[in-house]
Amino acid sequence: MRPVSRKTTTLFTPGYPVIRVFGFVVLFISAAASATSLADISNRDAVAGLREALVKGSHAAVERLGVENGFLGNDRVRIPLPDSLKRSERVMRSIGLGKQADELVLRMNRAAEAAVPEARTLLVDAVRKMSIQDAKGILAGGEDSATQYFKRSAGAPLSQKFLPIVKKAMERVRLAETYNEFAGTGSRLGLVRAEDANLESYITRKALDGLFVVVADEEKKLRQHPLESASAIIRQVFGAIRK
Repeated sequence: MRPVSRKTTTLFTPGYPVIRVFGFVVLFISAAASATSLADISNRDAVAGLREALVKGSHAAVERLGVENGFLGNDRVRIPLPDSLKRSERVMRSIGLGKQADELVLRMNRAAEAAVPEARTLLVDAVRKMSIQDAKGILAGGEDSATQYFKRSAGAPLSQKFLPIVKKAMERVRLAETYNEFAGTGSRLGLVRAEDANLESYITRKALDGLFVVVADEEKKLRQHPLESASAIIRQVFGAIRK
């Protein structure tokens, strides 16, 4: 009599339910799994879900900031006068230049609001170029690990994209020109930080800082409330991570 063969089913057997596979993976992560366990995470659906979540979160961040008062109306990302100019603000107001100071702050934030929509394409490109190893790091990382990935992979291209838009928005602001002349001299004398010596560069840096603050908010929301997502695959991936 021939022995009955028994088919062995493993985590990555074709056809094995994806959510069950990811459930085992999450148990490994939650229990501080070994590097070998993390290296075994290669499920395409998990990576696809992560990519979809990151695209959704980055789009939401751009939509929040790339509108009128997106920066100006949000105290967490509102761009203030540079520190070197803040020290002169009281004097400016005392001699009747308060309106000009307020106008400069307004224009600075409007410039950031005009630049941020350009981030959409670059953030999506960063997601598309994400490697399997990047995905594993994000899934097993902290609550802002995706935001940190965006900073590393898209920070420099975003800065290059934002700067000309900011320059165009500020080119007719006379106080900005005056600031650049003053700050340039101050920087050479060691009175103004080099990174603040040019107002357009300062605005660009602050616009990026604000963008990543809101991207982090969206990432945190997805991690904490995955069931609110309309996408089944996002609910599976981030829901599993929370277990």
